[in-house]
Amino acid sequence: MFDFIIRGGTVLDGTGGDPRQADVGIVGERIAAIGDLASGQGEELDATGLFVAPGFIDIHSHSDYTLLADPRAVSAIYQGVTTEVVGNCGHGCFPIGDPELALKAIYGYSESVPLDWDSASGYFSRLELAEPALNVMSMVPHGQLRLAVVGLTDRPSTEGELDRMARLLDTALEEGAWGLSTGLEYATEAGASESEVTRLCAPLADRDDLYVCHARYRDAGAPEGVAEAIRTARAAGVRLQVSHLVPRSGDAEMEQCLELVDEARRKDLDVAFDVHTRLFGFTYLYSVLPPWAMADGVDGLASVLKSEEARREMKNFRSILSAGGDWERIELLDHDTYPDYSRRSIGSIAAERGQEGLDCIYDLLLGAIETMGSLMVLIDCHSADQQRAAFAHPLSMPASDATTMAPDGPLAGSTFHGAYTWASYFYNFSAEPGGFLSPSEAVRRLSGLPADRLGLSDRGVLRPRAFADIAVFDPAVFREKATRYEPNILAEGMMHVLVNGKPVMQAGRLSGTRPGRVLRR
Repeated sequence: MFDFIIRGGTVLDGTGGDPRQADVGIVGERIAAIGDLASGQGEELDATGLFVAPGFIDIHSHSDYTLLADPRAVSAIYQGVTTEVVGNCGHGCFPIGDPELALKAIYGYSESVPLDWDSASGYFSRLELAEPALNVMSMVPHGQLRLAVVGLTDRPSTEGELDRMARLLDTALEEGAWGLSTGLEYATEAGASESEVTRLCAPLADRDDLYVCHARYRDAGAPEGVAEAIRTARAAGVRLQVSHLVPRSGDAEMEQCLELVDEARRKDLDVAFDVHTRLFGFTYLYSVLPPWAMADGVDGLASVLKSEEARREMKNFRSILSAGGDWERIELLDHDTYPDYSRRSIGSIAAERGQEGLDCIYDLLLGAIETMGSLMVLIDCHSADQQRAAFAHPLSMPASDATTMAPDGPLAGSTFHGAYTWASYFYNFSAEPGGFLSPSEAVRRLSGLPADRLGLSDRGVLRPRAFADIAVFDPAVFREKATRYEPNILAEGMMHVLVNGKPVMQAGRLSGTRPGRVLRR
């Protein structure tokens, strides 16, 4: 007797091994048997003509808050995602010092969910109350460590501040976080020295936790950003995951970044990397500002933006939007304040206004200062050939670098590019007929490889006694539907999705069940 039998499918078990025809029997939360289960009894899920794979693992998600606002995780479930890792890029929901300041390092914040906790355990408890549809695990975000202790500044931490951050980090790890993440390119962490990060990483080694690094430089000079991450990991003796390795600065620097990873691996550093599946970056327009400009709230920022002296000083700040001064690569997305500028490059807007790029951005921020948190931009930065080279590398795995979304409910009016497309795009891009990965290997990159990277021994694979996190899809149909300007369209081709043995999708429709868990280390 089984609770469920997935009948008649082709099993790709997440190891990269050959596909095989088999049934999958489930009892409770776990897989009980895989093979010919013709005599087995239980509720059947038809997988005829379909692939049966481990549920996909999003190793780099930013769903920290959207899962509280709408725990259905619809955009992810429609792509077979059963586990997400949050707390990435130094952004996340703990530890919290000043709640208002903490919003500078949280994606997807919603006023519908009060930020009334201050610790990892408090966040995890709130997430459990929300009952997410999928499993969630979290890194400790370095940006929140700095905001809680150092504040919004670009200076290095003092010894006393570093001690306080180390204690907060240790507490969060003890409460169930899986490692430390940095976002050194962001204003919240730009002041952190290499020695600060190395010291914070050191305690991870004894726990075999992971250091996840969004490098300090991802445009011109990107190889030095990767080299810094490697030096830090080697000095601290920790395992390293480089986030979105492909830089925004062209083929030559991408090849250098890959060579650095290969060389570090040859010298016995446990390092791998992930790559998001968009050909562009996605961030806030205010990311162009140095920390000190935002330190005194909206009124203080307005004064800064009006000051010619302050503008001259801000132009020396190297930001995530620097883009080598090529403002044609940065595009303003739809915003109520600037309907005539929507979907146009900063370069063309600046030319129309007779301004230099940064002055144009400062004026745009000033004109929408009360709503600048929704003033978003795309940064064109990658080619399909670059993606193909990165994803073909044996140490790479895909990631959303996005938040979970839903086309209805409390998040219906929200957008995060990549949310509805990342896993479906990756599979379609890499494993289509004539693709550069076999279907089995593409599935491994989405499941078994990130599970191994994270230390999840009983997820990411299909075998008896593993948790029954399972994605059943039609390989001929599974693909993304959302586009650059219509990003909120569900993927197609996913038929059944089980999380901890419970169907959250059956026959292509959500079941309404939310059996996900907060996975504490």
